[in-house]
Amino acid sequence: MSKTYYDPADLRKFGNISEWNEELGTKFFDYYGKVFEEGALSAREKSLIALAVSHVVQCPYCIDAYTKDGLQRGIDKKEMMEAVHVGAAIKSGATLVHGVQMMNKYDKLSM
Repeated sequence: MSKTYYDPADLRKFGNISEWNEELGTKFFDYYGKVFEEGALSAREKSLIALAVSHVVQCPYCIDAYTKDGLQRGIDKKEMMEAVHVGAAIKSGATLVHGVQMMNKYDKLSM
C-alpha cells in the first residue's frame, strides 16, 4: 500500500482536536452540528453541498466523509459528480472574474 500525505485513518481522529483547546473545539462541534441539522435545507441537500465545497477547498478528509454520507442519504454518483462540477464552475468563475482586477491594474499602470 502506498503512503499518502493524508492518512485516511486521521479522519477518525477529528474529534480529538478538542483535546488541545476544549473550549474552542466544543464551540466548533456545537456549531458544526447545528449547521447540519434539518432546516430550510434537508440533511441530504446539505450533504451534497458539503461534498461540492469539499472539492473546491480540496479537503480529502471531507471528500471521503461526504461521499460516504451522501451514499447513506441516497445520493447517487451522477448527483455527486454534478455537484462537483457546480463547485468547479464557481471556483473557475471566481478565478476568471479576478482577471478584471488584473485588467484594471494593467490599464492603470500602462497609461
